Amino acid sequence: MLSWDEFDQEDTAVAAKQPAAEKPQPQVAQAALEKLDNAGDAAAHDAREVDSQDSDAVARAKAALNDLDIEEGLTELEGEGSRVTVDAKRMINCRADLNQLVPFKYDWAWQKYLDGCANHWMPQEVNMNADIALWKSKDGLTEDERRIVKRNLGFFSTADSLVANNLALAVYRLITNPECRQYILRQAFEEAIHTHAYQYCIESLGMDEGEIFNMYHEIPSVAKKAAWGLKYTRAISDPEFDTGTVETDKELLRNLIAYYCVLEGVFFYCGFTQILSMGRRNKMTGVAEQFQYILRDESMHLNFGIDVINQIKIENPHLWDAAMKDEATQMILQGTQLEIEYARDTMPRGVLGMNAAMMEDYLKFIANRRLTQIGLKEEYPGTSNPFPWMSEIMDLKKEKNFFETRVIEYQTGGALSWD
Repeated sequence: MLSWDEFDQEDTAVAAKQPAAEKPQPQVAQAALEKLDNAGDAAAHDAREVDSQDSDAVARAKAALNDLDIEEGLTELEGEGSRVTVDAKRMINCRADLNQLVPFKYDWAWQKYLDGCANHWMPQEVNMNADIALWKSKDGLTEDERRIVKRNLGFFSTADSLVANNLALAVYRLITNPECRQYILRQAFEEAIHTHAYQYCIESLGMDEGEIFNMYHEIPSVAKKAAWGLKYTRAISDPEFDTGTVETDKELLRNLIAYYCVLEGVFFYCGFTQILSMGRRNKMTGVAEQFQYILRDESMHLNFGIDVINQIKIENPHLWDAAMKDEATQMILQGTQLEIEYARDTMPRGVLGMNAAMMEDYLKFIANRRLTQIGLKEEYPGTSNPFPWMSEIMDLKKEKNFFETRVIEYQTGGALSWD
């Protein structure tokens, strides 16, 4: 059996014979590395020898590993198994080894992963005492305001779960770029935090959990949005589904547009605007603070998704034909219409300095943004933003500056100031 002490002493003796200023020749260095490899292999082999102190279970475990076929395991790993070059990486249908993270091809994906990690937060950091007192007070909120809070918690408590399921059960498997997969893992965790935040709000306020969590079954304006998103998950969530043909690649692209451009890019905007407007009026400040944290995450999710969609288009221009462009346009317009209907349902009367007509203008403004971000033309020309105060929080053009200026406050979970 090898003794590591002897191995070290022998290497030290060799080094001592060399002049102080003389560096080992390449052949000598290579020989030393090979010697180290051989020693390591031998030590690992010795570790599997059955010892007299081993229990029967341990002895059987060691024996089973003697029959392990390494090649059989390696063939199950995706890719060619060789060192990956940047040029070999692709967003979809990449045959390079997915387990080799570097070298990066998409630095923006890795940066978004780092930004997401730097801006970690947890729902329990937010003080809900003022919200609880206000919610329990008979005169604390109007019926219109209560309706808004309940409707939004009902939709969002389900929506983020739908997004997380889509990411974990379908998208992660089909995106073949390692740094993008790294961000998707971070996003999936953030979706879990968001669902946790809604549950924390619902529990803190003492709401009827059955009513809130089943709202996507029972309230038509909520159910329609959930059903619309789910239909774009069915095909790609099938374990047998794979990309590689024009039709299957388009199916994945449809899913990405549905979930990033519509679910996270349109469906969240009415509710978040309503809740943040409450926070500006010093009402439900705890809920509003959590929604603002969530919006910071969602802004990055949306930007990441837009980049992925556009990169797929660049690498696979044959997918972005006239039919696909028309379909993508229709998806965003359908999502906008559903959100307009949701706005009318949640606030049939004016409340919080806004009304359904103003919200409709805002949603059309957002829809134009989504269309142009993926290279399509605006369908609501001349529409402007009726809520300019939302820009600091939700305007994606300001995202980088937003994180740079507020990151310390965000990381510590400190109270937010409402400008």
